[in-house]
Order: sequence, then structure tokens, then C-alpha cells
Amino acid sequence: MGDNMAEIIGFAIWAICGLFFILLGIYCFFAKKEMGFWANAKVYPVNNVKKYNAAMGKLWITFGIVLTATGLPLLDSDHAAGVLISIVAVMFEVIFLMVFYTTVIEKKYRKK
Repeated sequence: MGDNMAEIIGFAIWAICGLFFILLGIYCFFAKKEMGFWANAKVYPVNNVKKYNAAMGKLWITFGIVLTATGLPLLDSDHAAGVLISIVAVMFEVIFLMVFYTTVIEKKYRKK
């Protein structure tokens, strides 16, 4: 298997992870109960479940698309640099995701 094939397989695996989050986002739009953000944590009471789940759906779909896009450097011939760029980009993306959820979505939809 050539180097080019390994890069393509690496990106394909990365893109499948992004697709998982896109599908999770789509699922959020149809969920009847509040979709949680934090693993193994009970969801706080929300004031509008449908709008909250729509916001969560948009959040996860955007995350999945950006996650997939951050994997594009893996297709570069300089594999080590591509991996480093992708990993650093995802670290910043995840931090932004948590900050956005906490400061925008949770603040807007948490029942007071």
C-alpha cells in the first residue's frame, strides 16, 4: 500500500468521525427529549425543548463539518505536519464548542 493510499484511508476514518457528529446533529432535530451535551450528565430543565434540540442539532452538524474539514491536511504529502495541523485545529474546535454551548445555548435555553 502506497503512502497516498494511507493518507486517503486516514482521511476517510477522520471523515467518518465527522459524519458521526453530523448524524448526531440530524438526530437532535427529531428528538423528543432534551439532548445532552456533557457525557453522563443529566440535562438541565430547558424552557423550549424543540428550539433547544434544534440549536444542539445545528451545533453538532457544524462541528461535524468543521471536524471533517480539519482533516484535509491529512491528505498532504507531508504526513507529520498534516497530522499536527489537524490535531491542533481540533483542540481549538472542541474548546470553542464547549464555550459556545455554555455561553450561548445553555444560557438561552436553561429554565430559570
